[in-house]
Amino acid sequence: MTHRGMPHRVAREVGDRGEELAVAHLAAAGVRIVDRNWRCPHGEVDIVGVDGHQVVFYEVKTRRSRRFGHPAEAVTPAKAARLRRLAGLWMRQHPYRGRDLRVDVLAVTLRGSGAVRIDHLRGVA
Repeated sequence: MTHRGMPHRVAREVGDRGEELAVAHLAAAGVRIVDRNWRCPHGEVDIVGVDGHQVVFYEVKTRRSRRFGHPAEAVTPAKAARLRRLAGLWMRQHPYRGRDLRVDVLAVTLRGSGAVRIDHLRGVA
């Protein structure tokens, strides 16, 4: 079992679906995706994209409802600070030096009706 009693497999499927929807949302907004699920010993970045002159690090939080709050509430100040550190590590390993960076959250809610809501919070860290 995992968070809130949801089996790990189901939680992973929900998360994967949210990331796919987030990528489609970003692509439709003109963001060029340059990396996904980048990992290092310190953590993981869900999506890295180039938006204009900025390299943006996207944290995707997906929920099936808002019963337990807005998905973005899962990004605590400590998590936001860790994302900022991960962004710095990623930037040192990739050829985007000299560009501004930003950390955003994509909060995806999958409603039972099949409707999807994506809230894009810019500059969280």
